[in-house]
This record gives sequence, structure tokens and C-alpha cells, in this order.
Amino acid sequence: MRGLLVGRMQPVHEGHLEVIKRILDEVDELIIGIGSAQLSHTVKDPFTAGERVMMLTKALTENDIPASKYYIIPIQDVACNSIWVAHVKMLTPPFQHVYSGNFLVQQLFREGGFEVTVPPLYNRKTYSGTEVRKRMLNDEDWESLIPSSVKDVIYEIDGINRLKQLSRRELNEI
Repeated sequence: MRGLLVGRMQPVHEGHLEVIKRILDEVDELIIGIGSAQLSHTVKDPFTAGERVMMLTKALTENDIPASKYYIIPIQDVACNSIWVAHVKMLTPPFQHVYSGNFLVQQLFREGGFEVTVPPLYNRKTYSGTEVRKRMLNDEDWESLIPSSVKDVIYEIDGINRLKQLSRRELNEI
């Protein structure tokens, strides 16, 4: 069986990896959809789809997850919920089961005839993209929340400076 997991991965953190590992215990292959792929360069979505694909690929490799077990597909949002499931199906290999913690994603795929599971979140208060970004902005320990390969990507792209510049810009626009 092939499953689908959709997440923004802004950035990839240890919670994502734990959820992916648990899902891989249930499916033969996993499609990991990088959600809201068109968004970047905001405080909520600072990283591009390509950067998130790179983070995820490196993190999965670092955790000895074979490339034959997953596909990483950037998925852009569409402005019409009624066609979003068809949009996802067009972009991905066929799948039978959907995993999502997002209520709207769950509802849309259920309405589309898919079996949907809410994956157990891994220490959600600590491991969330919001928490990682908050710690980056406040010069707190964010590195312990992410795989070392993701930390390397963030430094390579000067992601902390980008996030801080975006934060200053958004504050000035209020």
C-alpha cells in the first residue's frame, strides 16, 4: 500500500521524522507532499519548496530511510477546495491512504473517497515548525529540534538571517 502525508515542513524537524517513520511501518511506500509549495519568504513560510525538498531528502538519508520507500512531491495550493484532491492526485503517484493532522485536508480527502488517518503527533509542543522558527527569531536553541542535516541546509541558505529580515519587514508593514 502507498500512503500520502502532506505537510508544509517549515522547516523539517524531528517530529516530522518520527511521524514519517511511524507511517512507514504501515505502508510500503510514502508520498510526502510538501504543502503550500508556492509559499516562501514570509515568517510563517520562510523556505522555498526546493529548500524544503532538500531538507527532507537529507534528513531521511541521515536517518537511514531508503529512497525506495518515499517520493517527495511539492504541492501548490489551489484557490478552490473542491478541486484540491484532484490536483494532488494529478501531481502524485497513486495512493490508497492519507495521513494528515490538518482538518481541512482530512475532510477534503474523506469527501474524495479516501481512508484518512490522523497520525499521532510526536511531542507537538516542542516539535513544531512554529516553535523552531520562534526559537530562531529569539536566538534560542532551535538546533536540537531538527536533524543535523537540516541545520546544515539552514546555514547554507542563510535561513536564520532570512527569517529575521522577514520578521523585521512584516513588523514594519503593520
